[in-house]
Amino acid sequence: MSITKNRKAELIAEFGTDKKDSGNPQVQVAILSERIANLTEHMKTHKHDFGSRRGLLTMVGKRRHLLDYIKKGDKTAYEALIKKLGLRR
Repeated sequence: MSITKNRKAELIAEFGTDKKDSGNPQVQVAILSERIANLTEHMKTHKHDFGSRRGLLTMVGKRRHLLDYIKKGDKTAYEALIKKLGLRR
């Protein structure tokens, strides 16, 4: 359900400017997307886990906020990011 350290390091390396760039909004969106995908799989088998559902909705809202921030700053970076992550919008 959670993301491993190795996978998180891979995402930071792929979307960040260096290996310690975890504060970059693109990196945060990528990590949130990974966590959302994992939690979505959990929710498919545990339909009545309302605590996890609330956490999932919180993460989706946070990702939406970060994507709006990226879009406001650099529209081409936003479009490249959603295409790379395979997000609709």
